[in-house]
Amino acid sequence: MGELSKLPNIGKDTEQQLIEAGVPDYATLAELGAKEAWLRLQQRDASACINRLLGLEGAIRGVKKADLPPETMKDLRAFYQAHKL
Repeated sequence: MGELSKLPNIGKDTEQQLIEAGVPDYATLAELGAKEAWLRLQQRDASACINRLLGLEGAIRGVKKADLPPETMKDLRAFYQAHKL
């Protein structure tokens, strides 16, 4: 297990997908942000869902995705709806 899978909401499979998408560590994830990281995942895996997007934001903030502020969740849901395949 690497650095990313130690973050909330990130398992070994997601960590591997992130690495393959050019997001090898927390610093890169935080710099790109959840939206850009999710778009990179979606390019590799069309089944990337809203839960993955919420999980990435939670990982950046160090919280479980269910603990994200309501406004953040609303913004991410709108982003997902605009970009889902």
